[in-house]
Amino acid sequence: MISIRQKILNLSDIDSIDTNNEQWDGRLKSADFFKKEQFPHVKFAGKKYESDGEEGTLPGDLAIAGVTTTFTVNIEFGGIVVDAYGQTKAGFTAIGKISRKDFGITWGPVSETGNVLSGDEIKINAEIQLVKQVAQQAEKELIADLA
Repeated sequence: MISIRQKILNLSDIDSIDTNNEQWDGRLKSADFFKKEQFPHVKFAGKKYESDGEEGTLPGDLAIAGVTTTFTVNIEFGGIVVDAYGQTKAGFTAIGKISRKDFGITWGPVSETGNVLSGDEIKINAEIQLVKQVAQQAEKELIADLA
């Protein structure tokens, strides 16, 4: 079993929402959904990754629209490669499901025929690529960013 104790933090900017429909994007960013003005990010703070090989789990805290709840994402390990520039990269797929109502997102209009136009279940699917950095290089980049 592989167990990684380092914390994993993901901040997703609500302004990055792009459904290819500007009007719907604006609605998703509104107080009915993500409340972008008050909470400009979706935040996931993973606590401890555990794996038995190619698949694992990462429990953590997921914060959306000012509500934080415990969430576990399933992780599939895609492999490690060294690219043409000599960089070591690892690929992962993260998969999970949440209920939007758990985060206070309850807007749900009904059509003229009585059908709900917005479902409760949200599927999360993320393709992740990590690049290995030498500690000294990462420290120099951090110092440069802070300067």
